Amino acid sequence: MGSNITRIAILGSTGSIGQQTLEVISAFPNIFKVIALTAGRNIELLAKQINKFQPQMVCSSVHFNLLGNVQIVSMEEIVSHPDVDLVVVATSGKSGLLPTIGALKAGKRVALANKEVLVMAGEIISQLIQYKKRIVPIDSEHSAIWQCLEGEQNKVRRIFLTASGGPFYNYSSNQLAKVSACEALRHPVWKMGKKVTIDSATLMNKGLETIEAHWLFSIPLNQIEILIHPQSIVHSMVEFADNSLKAQLSFPDMRIPIQYALFYPERVPNPNLPALDLCQIHLLTFASVDYAKFPCPQLARNAGEKGGTYPAVLCAADEIAVELFLRNEIEFTKIPSVIRETLDSHHGVSHPTLEEIVEADTWARQIALQIARKGSKC
Repeated sequence: MGSNITRIAILGSTGSIGQQTLEVISAFPNIFKVIALTAGRNIELLAKQINKFQPQMVCSSVHFNLLGNVQIVSMEEIVSHPDVDLVVVATSGKSGLLPTIGALKAGKRVALANKEVLVMAGEIISQLIQYKKRIVPIDSEHSAIWQCLEGEQNKVRRIFLTASGGPFYNYSSNQLAKVSACEALRHPVWKMGKKVTIDSATLMNKGLETIEAHWLFSIPLNQIEILIHPQSIVHSMVEFADNSLKAQLSFPDMRIPIQYALFYPERVPNPNLPALDLCQIHLLTFASVDYAKFPCPQLARNAGEKGGTYPAVLCAADEIAVELFLRNEIEFTKIPSVIRETLDSHHGVSHPTLEEIVEADTWARQIALQIARKGSKC
């Protein structure tokens, strides 16, 4: 295979980011080759992807029969395989942590869409400087920051992470207490997986992104701010020492930052991607976060400032609370309460090993479940 072909493994190929990554790859069949796909339980979609992209390797949490020469292997084998150049981490939650570290240690480039990886283990990854330089972000916000910082040597004063606000930003506290999972899954702008869609509704996604940006760009947490921007046209901004601002704008479509990550440092035309018509945009608005109604970003910032195992506990408690909300076991407004109580119960470990991070994650899941089910509506 020619050296100009980028050989890709996609972890979480049946999820929203995974599917959109495959859409981008489909537009450039002479540039990208899918070597491996991994998925959870969506076997029907995975089978279609295998049939279309003909990967060498597949990993799934559910056993199923394969035709042809496709090998069923472990995630660890995929991320370290010599035929893989780039690993796209499109999973959510802690499932992306060990494969990401494994891919980096194997010398692979990693296109990272999983927020929790750097939130949980940012200190460990940042200490591995030669590994960290191989990470390229897929999140639209971090891609925007990355692009704004490209070629800049001036001191960064602040980073502004923009947030759509989700479907409930203008709701009262009483209205928030009554929202259903179905309502929460109807994001006004983005098409995403269930977990990240609920995190968007609670604004926890911005809290996680704050910690992630801290590790990705070596920016202190107190220099990272969140702005509500309902139009989702400005994907993030950077303020420099001379008071100038750089912003990255594009139509809200995840395929745009995905393509940028896949082709970096090149930019290439893709007729399948939507253009941004500035004449059709009549208003761009920005507002501060109402932390009284949406406490999750502050909980995340506090956990990030404490460091150690606290961010891992934050992620685990959030996963449990979101899962219970989606199952209609707790109210929407109980999500931050579960996270806060779990964090308050934790005795953190400073500068944890990977094993200690995993242990903190396991502990937090158990505690969060106990907390959530005390006085729950089920």
